[in-house]
Order: sequence, then structure tokens, then C-alpha cells
Amino acid sequence: MRDSIVMAGRADAVLAAVGGTLTDTERERASRFVRERDRDDFVAAHLLVRQCAAALLGRPAEELTLIQYCDKHGPGHGRPSIAEVPELGVSLSHTAGYVCAVAGPGRVGVDAEHVPRGDVDRGLVEFTLSPAEFALIGHDKRRVIRQWVRKEALVKRGELTIDDFPLTDLSDMDGEVDPSGSSGWRGRRLLEWTAGAVIGCAVTDHPAELRRIDG
Repeated sequence: MRDSIVMAGRADAVLAAVGGTLTDTERERASRFVRERDRDDFVAAHLLVRQCAAALLGRPAEELTLIQYCDKHGPGHGRPSIAEVPELGVSLSHTAGYVCAVAGPGRVGVDAEHVPRGDVDRGLVEFTLSPAEFALIGHDKRRVIRQWVRKEALVKRGELTIDDFPLTDLSDMDGEVDPSGSSGWRGRRLLEWTAGAVIGCAVTDHPAELRRIDG
């Protein structure tokens, strides 16, 4: 199997560029969103993760079924997988008009978040950063969000929980990873990118290729 593939772009561009079919569970979840923008983000992310898997496997996205299940919330929640290739790792994320996804061998995780326009919330800073990270970063909002995105990607990979954030020290990763390639951290591979006010990060076991979808 080839290295991992990450895809990212505005939700409207993704909806215009990629195909695929949602499951009945996904369509039901999408219908619950009150705002059309939130619904579009959900649909775009769920189609995009199929596109990542399809590109990696060399199969049409329409042949792939995304499934999720968790003991607490039931179908449509929990870590995603591809029914036809359950050993393939997949992950997805969406944030206010922007979506991303990753597919690759082993465990994978991806997240993207907007850097706030105003000051970053003090509570978020205290919750996100370890003491060593805070000593380096303080309240620098872009660096705080970068650490949040890295840790959230590790959560989606299955290595952390949200409660682990202030206990997890990524201070040796402070600074921006070269967006032209993947960087290593304790055996993991991190691929990071920016898109305007959005910061994204994918964590994989193998080097990943970023494919941006532009409208």
C-alpha cells in the first residue's frame, strides 16, 4: 500500500469536485443540522474521506462505505472506517466552511481549526497547553491553535483523549512544520498546512501527501 493521502479544501470546492454516496445514517445525521453551512461541511467531509481512501486504493469512491459506531452514541458516531477495507485507517474533520480527511495504513488522525480573530480564550489556553508548552507559547493564539490541532489529530488517531491535552507535552514541536513534507515526532509522522486562518494537521505512521482541493 502506498503512503498516506491527505485532502483538504473549502467545503463548497469539495462538494463541487468530489463524488460519492452517503449512507442512510449519514443522510439522517446531515438532516439534523439547522444551518445549511453546517450541513454542507458535514457532507463534504464525509465525501472527502471516501475520496482519500479511493485515491489510495485505486477504487471508485462510490464503491466505498464509511461506517462509524460508538458504544455510547450508536451508529454514525465514533472512529470512522471503510467497511470494504476495515484495516485502512481513515479520519476526517470540518470547521466552519473548511474540511479535510486522511487515509493510510495503520492509525491515522486529522484535524483543522480556525485561528480566532480576537484574543484566544484563556480557558482554552490553560486546557490545551502543558506547563512546558505554556512557558514557550503563552497566549500566542496561532501557536495555541496549532498545538490544539496536533493534539486533536492524536485523539482521532486513538492515542489521546481530550482530558489528556494539558498532560501531553509537545513543546519540542513548537513552531511550524515544513508544509512541503512530513515531519517526525516520536515515531509518528506529522503533516501540517495552513489555508488562510485555518491550521491543519494529519498524524500517520507513514509519510503523507497533501492534496489541496481548490474551487
